[in-house]
Amino acid sequence: RRPGRRGPGVGHWRFVPGARRESVEFGAWAVLSAVLIVERQWSRMKVKTQSKKVNKAWLNDHVNDTYVKLAHKEGYRARAAYKLKEIDEQLGLIKPGHTVVDLGSTPGAWSQYVRRRLSPTGAAAGQLNGCIIALDVLPMEPVEGVTFLQGDFRESEVLQQLEGALQGRPVDVVVSDMAPNLSGIDSADTARIAHLVELAVDFACQHLKPEGALVVKLFHGSGYGELVALFKSRFKTVKPLKPKASRDKSSETFLVGMGLKPLA
Repeated sequence: RRPGRRGPGVGHWRFVPGARRESVEFGAWAVLSAVLIVERQWSRMKVKTQSKKVNKAWLNDHVNDTYVKLAHKEGYRARAAYKLKEIDEQLGLIKPGHTVVDLGSTPGAWSQYVRRRLSPTGAAAGQLNGCIIALDVLPMEPVEGVTFLQGDFRESEVLQQLEGALQGRPVDVVVSDMAPNLSGIDSADTARIAHLVELAVDFACQHLKPEGALVVKLFHGSGYGELVALFKSRFKTVKPLKPKASRDKSSETFLVGMGLKPLA
């Protein structure tokens, strides 16, 4: 055989005395490349397998979740309805005759709960004693009696549409389940969450009745203390709550501000 030619085993190189140095180096490089490729493929297989296991475990937990089953039974679109339900039952926020604004409303579970609270009989359809305006950047299937606006709450034009839908009515309760798309970068995500909470607070302070209330979702972590301080600067009573329907593993929590403080 000529120096540097491949031997009988695939992927093996035979050292022949007198072979050119570059042929031997090329052979070593080929072996190393093959090893790296195999390792990379094995790593991808492991990640994919782990991902499938995680997805299967999450799906199993979700399907067997008490609140998921209850939501299906009672006609709610998501288990999130029971988070607001527990907060409302504990603090008595939403009452017949109220005007309620639901920010970040899709898929509509909170609007469904509010609609039933404003019904004289607690029904999902029929007579409604009050006004509900819902807003989300994503589309939402209609909920009877709920006025839905699709748009980004951060945009001034969308905010004007929301104010127009209110027709000058003062608001009794603002509920916000808004959450940004998380990037995994703590500093960026903290800023996005804080921005949405601050917008909800500003809207509430401009449109709530003096005795009105604001409920927002946020997450424990960097920036949480500053948002609590913001609430305390604007509301007479501030209560942090984690409903039972909120998953134990989740860092999500809720802040409730009640009774506006007079502007300084």
